[in-house]
Amino acid sequence: MVHSPALPEPPHENSYYALEKLREVVRSETFAAQGRLPTERALAEMLNVGRRAIRRALEVLESEGLIWRRQGAGTFLGERPDSWSDHVDALIAGTDIMEIMEVRLRIEPQLAQLAAMRAKPAEVDRMRKLIEKADASIDADAKELWDGALHRQIAQSAGNQLFLSIFDVVNRIRQDDAWQAIRERARGAGTGAGEYLRQHNAIVDAIAAKDPAKAGEAMRQHLLMLQANLIRATSSADGDHVHEFSQETSLRTAS
Repeated sequence: MVHSPALPEPPHENSYYALEKLREVVRSETFAAQGRLPTERALAEMLNVGRRAIRRALEVLESEGLIWRRQGAGTFLGERPDSWSDHVDALIAGTDIMEIMEVRLRIEPQLAQLAAMRAKPAEVDRMRKLIEKADASIDADAKELWDGALHRQIAQSAGNQLFLSIFDVVNRIRQDDAWQAIRERARGAGTGAGEYLRQHNAIVDAIAAKDPAKAGEAMRQHLLMLQANLIRATSSADGDHVHEFSQETSLRTAS
């Protein structure tokens, strides 16, 4: 007797069921670190829930302020940022890589100092796990993902919502392909992965020790190293800095 293969279980269409499953997803450390959720289609497949039920459940979570959605960009965790952040894409298109680093050098050491004063033990543990994820990543996309998650966790642990909103605007630049390409060249042109790991550990060790001065200086040294690597990666043969990021993102925006 030939047995037919078992048919896949049909997806749940109950919106309450979808809502409870999505609440578990929102609370999970994986998506908290990334700061965003998969697409509706991916969520439906992952949770074996109908897309209509997923869509309705997401509307409830959005009304509760647990997520926010932006057309063409995705679904993000937390409350919707102020409306001025809707203009970030235009801002990015007119920004070059050195301007980005100037801003990072002026806000992230202060965020590290505040994190050293306010971070909870669970947040420090999360930082260490993110360091491990970044170090274990073998491609540029994954390294950027986990490195960005680490720096955002530090910013979030600082406990200052306005600072975090400013950080998120700068961090959005990481989503652009041009930024990732330049960062990858910077890794090849500068200090090896071992130094990135050492510096990340130094920052988190200082935060864990509740030493604001040391945490701020460790972050500053880390960003100065990154800035130097970026300069080498984006310099032409005659030493002039090529504003590749601005040019590439401008072309992408215009297309």
